[in-house]
Amino acid sequence: MTLTTAVVLLRGVNVGGHRKVPSADLRAIGETAGWTRVTTILASGNLVVSAPAPGTPAASCRTEAEVAALVHGGLLDRLGLDVDVVVVSPETLDSVVAHLPFPAEAESAPSKLLVTFYATPPTADAIASLDMSPHPERMAWHEGTSYTVYPDGAGTTKLSPALLRRTLGVDGTARNWTTVLRLRDLTAAG
Repeated sequence: MTLTTAVVLLRGVNVGGHRKVPSADLRAIGETAGWTRVTTILASGNLVVSAPAPGTPAASCRTEAEVAALVHGGLLDRLGLDVDVVVVSPETLDSVVAHLPFPAEAESAPSKLLVTFYATPPTADAIASLDMSPHPERMAWHEGTSYTVYPDGAGTTKLSPALLRRTLGVDGTARNWTTVLRLRDLTAAG
């Protein structure tokens, strides 16, 4: 069965002027692959694709990993960029929203609540080894996705992506709560 709608999240693009992926190019990559409905939001590597045309590479995608490989190849071909791609299904986004562990923070400071998605979730042992005691942040997990509240913002935290990568053994890509809700709404419309 074809995966008809997916959220494509690029890791580490358009940050600090490095690894530029213009939204127009990201949409073109989706269209070239064969999706007939392609939407980007913000300039941080967020793409929602749906309705693959029959007979196209997009129509042959059955898993999130296949969508990720198709978009990854498009980024290499079009822009010469080797970018990590995480693909999330509408069902996963619905589950992430339904299992929100920090509703007060989502309401009062949605930009300080980040949800991190992983192509390969960290192991339970890796998650257990993450010592949060020296950090003011609070973190919770649901099915391989993390929710982190950054009370002082994520820009100056010592709970950095590098620290998380070393401890968890995998990279993820984070989106703030407002963006997560917008992506979920786009998948519902798709």
